[in-house]
Amino acid sequence: METDEPIVRARDLMERDLITVTPETGILDIHRLFVEENIHGAPVVGEDAVVYGVISTLDLLRIVRDELEPGAGSTSATYFRDELPYSGPDWYDMPADFQARVQALTAADAMTKDVIMVSPLATIDEVARTMRDHRVHRVLVGENRVLEGLITTFDVLRILADATERFPHAHAAG
Repeated sequence: METDEPIVRARDLMERDLITVTPETGILDIHRLFVEENIHGAPVVGEDAVVYGVISTLDLLRIVRDELEPGAGSTSATYFRDELPYSGPDWYDMPADFQARVQALTAADAMTKDVIMVSPLATIDEVARTMRDHRVHRVLVGENRVLEGLITTFDVLRILADATERFPHAHAAG
């Protein structure tokens, strides 16, 4: 029997075809992947299918800043380009040791290790609350750190928009 009920479980909404990186993937390769795939983050998954963390564009910026100015992330709120003229450093003008250090960095060095994961059986309300409470734009879906899928804020907004289109009078201000 078909129903007009909106999707209510994480397993119904999650994206299953995911782009992931390994803990050993270099951050320059991750940057290239993000640009080519037009994404802003990816789960870091080992050969054992266990999620070790998540890496985002913000993580990439932080690790490069920390290499450029060791300790800047913990002691200063100054953005590193503020002290350099004309929008900051040029890769080719950097010291060779900086280039070598950045090229040696991996996902394991830059990733956020706190994994925000919901069960495939979580309701959309639970997913939305988890995103809000943890102030994240994506949650992983799975059990025991084994990745099954991913849900972004855009997925949750799509459910809200679909429900509003389906039941326009139920959401009207009264």
